[in-house]
Amino acid sequence: MNPIVDDDNTSISFFKQKVQKFVRERNWTTYHTPINLIQALSIEVAELSEIFLFKDLSLENIKSDKNLLENISDEIADVFIYLISLVNSVNLDLTNAFTKKMEKNELKYSLDDFHNGSYQKL
Repeated sequence: MNPIVDDDNTSISFFKQKVQKFVRERNWTTYHTPINLIQALSIEVAELSEIFLFKDLSLENIKSDKNLLENISDEIADVFIYLISLVNSVNLDLTNAFTKKMEKNELKYSLDDFHNGSYQKL
């Protein structure tokens, strides 16, 4: 029986290894330079954005339209795949980078500042 692969029980290394294997099997490593991956990532984000262009899509619209949700899901997956490819290409420890950045964010956007009105509503 195959283990369930979902957000609750899948490590980042699973994604990194899966994408790395896919890229290597196709001899794409030559093309997966940081600049190329950043450009590809940007294009995929634009494709995700295009789905929403000139539309006022509510969360209810998205959830109730199976095709729309699938298109959004596919584009988010493309963004994620290119992001993981970029992480692989620069040999970044994503968990460490995330943790450090969240610590910086917690200092930059402290709860005290938000609760005492120092920041306007977002």
